[in-house]
Amino acid sequence: MDLFEHALDGDDSGKPLAERMRPRRLEDFAGQEHVLGPGSALRRAIEADQVSSLVLWGPPGTGKTTLARIVAERTGAFFVPFSAVLGGVKEIREIVEAARERRKMERRRTILFVDEIHRFNKGQQDAFLPHVEAGTVTLIGATTENPSFEMNAALLSRCRVVTLRPLTEEEIALLVDRAASSPRGLAGRVKVSPEARELLARYAWGDARRALNALEVAAAAVGLAGRDTVEARDAEEALQHKALLYDKAGEEHYNVVSAFIKSLRGSDPDAAVYYLTRMLEAGEQPRFLLRRMVIFASEDVGNADPMALVVATAALQAVELVGLPEGVLNMSQAAIYLALAPKSNTALTAWAAARRLVKEKGSLPVPLKLRNAPTKLMEGMGYGSGYRYPHDFEGHYLPEEYLPDEIRGERIVKLSGSGQEKVLAERLAALRAAKKG
Repeated sequence: MDLFEHALDGDDSGKPLAERMRPRRLEDFAGQEHVLGPGSALRRAIEADQVSSLVLWGPPGTGKTTLARIVAERTGAFFVPFSAVLGGVKEIREIVEAARERRKMERRRTILFVDEIHRFNKGQQDAFLPHVEAGTVTLIGATTENPSFEMNAALLSRCRVVTLRPLTEEEIALLVDRAASSPRGLAGRVKVSPEARELLARYAWGDARRALNALEVAAAAVGLAGRDTVEARDAEEALQHKALLYDKAGEEHYNVVSAFIKSLRGSDPDAAVYYLTRMLEAGEQPRFLLRRMVIFASEDVGNADPMALVVATAALQAVELVGLPEGVLNMSQAAIYLALAPKSNTALTAWAAARRLVKEKGSLPVPLKLRNAPTKLMEGMGYGSGYRYPHDFEGHYLPEEYLPDEIRGERIVKLSGSGQEKVLAERLAALRAAKKG
């Protein structure tokens, strides 16, 4: 960076608040403790100036560009930002040639930061490969898409993938505080009420840039109104999001969650999607709701429709992949499926019956025929004696008792006649009849 560039870099006037507040030191970087915490591999590599090419994968506003700039600053490398949306292979060749000269004349490394690297097709990404291999540039790519699907396998194998997570509400609240008080930010010209701070943190959806942009809009509106404090109504207007009655730590939280689960159980998809949306709009974490749906799929649907668990877990994976706001579609789809699926609580009742027996009877001896006999001594004591291998018999079944002798004949599983469980119930009845005979 020459003197003119350095002067421009130090001039923050006219820049958006989010840009002015961009951390410049690793110590000021918010969140991402799982990859940047003390002693982490990436932090040690940065501090030792041994950073290899990276792919930073995460949703918007999680610090991908900031981290790339900090790596360049900390390691003394020349930083070249490049957008895969605006640039092409021709510009890459020019950047690489300049990097080659810089390495030769100044003995200085070049970090090429490619924003939205997934916008290059896999053929275009080949342009980076020889220069990464030769060490002409250290590539840092940023993407919101899964690099396994969107990046050239050869290039990806030469990069370390770093997954960045959405920031927590607590982390964003700290950034709001910092921006309000910092000389680079609002410099204390306006205060932020606790209610407004909470709203900014909650409805940023883990995106620091969204929170700071909203704070800047709210602060400007407050200034024009001749006030000195950003209130909840200002934050709502800046976020274009009306806060709903839903205290995530209070009674209303449990009321709405209860209504959601009971709507699913009662096979009412209209109510289920309504309560799901209400909680999401109020700032509930998607993972909390998805966990509830995964539990519901076994507790209230079970083997009446085994696909319910597949749908619920697929929704969980999908939301973690695409994030918000698009992830609400995966959640809505899963909620509708779970509401309309045939219902059975057999998984719950069977577990409860088995648990009751375990508590009442204790650790009953396992029948000898079911025990392994890994040693001659055990074999001599009768371990495994009399066991018959079901696959040696017609239909891969033979009538046999597997429960401990003291509870022989107990009926723990009581299947319903709902959905797929009707078929399972008929098979179970036939197997039990054969055993009894």
